[in-house]
Amino acid sequence: MDIILIAAVTADGLIARHSHEMIDWSQDLHVFKKQTMNYPVIMGSNTFKCMKNELSGRMIIVIHRGDKPKTVLENIKSDKCFIAGGGRTNALFSQYLTHLYLTPHPYVFGKGVPLFYKMKEELQLKLIHKYTVNEEIEQLQYRVVR
Repeated sequence: MDIILIAAVTADGLIARHSHEMIDWSQDLHVFKKQTMNYPVIMGSNTFKCMKNELSGRMIIVIHRGDKPKTVLENIKSDKCFIAGGGRTNALFSQYLTHLYLTPHPYVFGKGVPLFYKMKEELQLKLIHKYTVNEEIEQLQYRVVR
């Protein structure tokens, strides 16, 4: 199964200003919807609470700090699933990731929620594709593989 982390990140590698931020700065939500439709999406409870809209057409799996990633993944019956944050959830699933879909945004927050919170091991990645998210502002999504 492909296990794909999907995230909008600032130029300084942050995914939010604080843990309860309702994201309104991301311009790639239409791409997120298209890519995750009909697939399971795993997220932490804080991320789930911050969702403005229900993610219809997807099975949402909300995890908590005591959940075991391997057990969660073993119960998914799909050829792919997406990890959609936050930083603790991303770090928890980091060893299982096969791909990352990252969309950089031209913001620098200076401080906030990192893409991976206290990750235990370094990820060695290879760029496999650049996907155009928004031609007007030349915004790309970078797809990398482990």
